[in-house]
Amino acid sequence: MAITSANQLELLQTAAAVAREKMIDPELVVEAMEESLARAAKSRYGAEMDIRVSIDRKTGKATFTRVRTVVEDELLENYQAEFTVEQARQYLETPEIGDQLIEEVPPVEMGRIAAQSAKQVILQKVREAERDRQYEEFKDRAGTIINGAVKREEYGNVIVDVGRGEAILRRNEKIGRESYRPNDRIRCYIKDVRREPRGPQIFLSRIAPEFMAELFKMEVPEIYDNIIEIKAVARDPGSRAKIAVISYDGSIDPVGACVGMRGSRVQAVVNELQGEKIDIIPWNEDAPTFLVNALQPAEVSKVVLDEEAERIEVVVPDEQLSLAIGRRGQNVRLASQLTGLDIDIMTEEEESQRRQAEFESRTKLFMDVLDLDEFFAQLLVSEGFTNLEEVAYVEIDELTVIEGVDESTAQELQARARDNIEEMNRKALEHARELGVEDSLVGFEGLTPQMIEALAEDGVKTLEDFATCADWELAGGWTTVDGERVKDDGVLEKFEVALEEAQTMVMTARIQLGWVDPADLVSEEEEIEDGEETETTAEAGA
Repeated sequence: MAITSANQLELLQTAAAVAREKMIDPELVVEAMEESLARAAKSRYGAEMDIRVSIDRKTGKATFTRVRTVVEDELLENYQAEFTVEQARQYLETPEIGDQLIEEVPPVEMGRIAAQSAKQVILQKVREAERDRQYEEFKDRAGTIINGAVKREEYGNVIVDVGRGEAILRRNEKIGRESYRPNDRIRCYIKDVRREPRGPQIFLSRIAPEFMAELFKMEVPEIYDNIIEIKAVARDPGSRAKIAVISYDGSIDPVGACVGMRGSRVQAVVNELQGEKIDIIPWNEDAPTFLVNALQPAEVSKVVLDEEAERIEVVVPDEQLSLAIGRRGQNVRLASQLTGLDIDIMTEEEESQRRQAEFESRTKLFMDVLDLDEFFAQLLVSEGFTNLEEVAYVEIDELTVIEGVDESTAQELQARARDNIEEMNRKALEHARELGVEDSLVGFEGLTPQMIEALAEDGVKTLEDFATCADWELAGGWTTVDGERVKDDGVLEKFEVALEEAQTMVMTARIQLGWVDPADLVSEEEEIEDGEETETTAEAGA
């Protein structure tokens, strides 16, 4: 097939037809044709030649040109596409490095193999353009709901036709035992869109908490209008879910608006989620109050929040325990996901037994150490004293308010407590030195003898050892493993050393050792403060 004998307009007509069919830019198809013709020409004139093809966008005429570039003598490698300044003087008046000589060459005769190669180039370019178009279209739709038609099912994964492309709903993203037939309509949440060599991959989900939030946004106009906000969603897909909402309009009840007239709005969401039961809960900034709401329908007697550990203890009446926990722990698990807190549930009887055990333990401590009778020790515990340090170093007035304790008795109690503390410190320090603790650690400010003993037992015996510790290794913390929070015990955790305190002590040790320059810390703090001020200014300007 000779290009010169072909209908030149046919090239443009073919490009326009392919572009319409694939819904891509016709210019991309024409460029693919130019590349394919250039490749065919190189097979005729030589692969080392720089042959380029230009198709006139109006007439369809294809022009073949050979390009040679002027290069430095020592860089000359390809004699067919490059030449030196001296050689270029035969064709150019004042050649310079980088100049190009463009010469038109005769069109080529395209044989069967060349024509097939050109076709492959065009198809490849069209496929790439189509993939780019699909990615650009769907990348901004991640996080939204899309409707599609089921095309087929492969190994439990559902392939969904979403209009200008295909998406995949993996079997672990389906609700329960959902099954679909070809051409079934399906509604899903676009979880992720990725650009991959085989084309854009659109991943769908029906179990994502965001799917439920988007469904409510479609059913509840107040959510769409930002009058009501969904603050948190927790799901056990296909079984039960909890959703926390807040209203920014005092005249609108967020729960009632989401439920709808006779439950019409929430029922529409329930039907889409295969009958998944939904608890709609009013959100509250106060974590304990919010948790009480989240544990509905169970009643809560008492809530104790540990903000540092992000744990919360909940006390419920004995008859409410099973309801609070739920079947297979479902209710408490969803409440934990909703609040972001680890929840310990106990009955009133269990809490009473625990408090009684603590009371007896502290009473025995005061009886043994301070040589008190049981009644006197119980008085101290009842007044809120929990350890020897509190007795030893509290203001004398706080002891004399206890019935039967005068000033001399209070002084005697404090003397006994201090003597005992000093003896324990002496023994702890002796034991630590036996374990090999160096004076650099003993003299470090902020560490008590008991702390030094605990560090020594854990292998921390020098100031250098201490400076290499992480703050969580000292104060303890929490790590998320496979979606569950796991407790990390700290060496000094039993001494109630907070994470911030541990950070300060470790940094002080590093400064004393010369590992860290205090000036660097000051500059970092100033940079952080400047960044925070910039953000605040930007927010105010917005």
